[in-house]
Amino acid sequence: MKISIVIPAYNEENYIRQCLDSVLERARQSEKDIEIIVVNNASTDKTREIALSYKDVKLVDEPIKGLPQARHAGFIASTGELIANVDADSKIPPGWIEKVHDHFASDEKLVALSGPYVYYDYNPLENLLVRIYYYSGYFFHKINQHFFGKSAILQGGNFVLRRDALEKIGGYNLDIKFFGEDTDIAMRIQKHGKMKFSFDLPMHTSARRLKKEGLVLTGLKYAVNHVWTLIFKKPVTKKHEDIRE
Repeated sequence: MKISIVIPAYNEENYIRQCLDSVLERARQSEKDIEIIVVNNASTDKTREIALSYKDVKLVDEPIKGLPQARHAGFIASTGELIANVDADSKIPPGWIEKVHDHFASDEKLVALSGPYVYYDYNPLENLLVRIYYYSGYFFHKINQHFFGKSAILQGGNFVLRRDALEKIGGYNLDIKFFGEDTDIAMRIQKHGKMKFSFDLPMHTSARRLKKEGLVLTGLKYAVNHVWTLIFKKPVTKKHEDIRE
């Protein structure tokens, strides 16, 4: 199976190089068929220029600013059977590509796969608190799934979708700008197959939002929008801050 790694990027000149270096290194280490796509999402800095400097990276320009818009543009330009969504401030850890391939190859009914974040610029105690947050969310996810049959969990920036299932649901929801975009896609795609959240599939990423807005406040904001999207099919928070250094 060919894996298309889609990386949305809005003014990411400080992070996009380390992201692409990690993706290309993992692609070289892997024997899998990999396609790398950077979506320049209305950037006004050197993001586009940096992405163009990598000959093994396909660049797509999406002038309409918004995370789902960028993900959708990358999906349209991709050719892989699997669409991997990776954020521009992330670094793919060793073995991630192989794990993704093995999960989907071993289960033809699997349509969505995700895992947690590990923050490379957080200390061990802070990452432990994040881990507890994930375990709590996963626990309530399983409870809701068992008793109410209405739950869906994907981590934005660390989720992989099967192309034919994504096509069946019409791609990403362009009415959503930021919060709730992963919950929305999870709710719709689970009707076409199995979903899996694996703690053995971590993604290394920046804690810049947690550092700026605070761990507790950020966690609450994501949790509220997750539940709101599950119930009302849209997030309660309409605006977000683009945190760049």
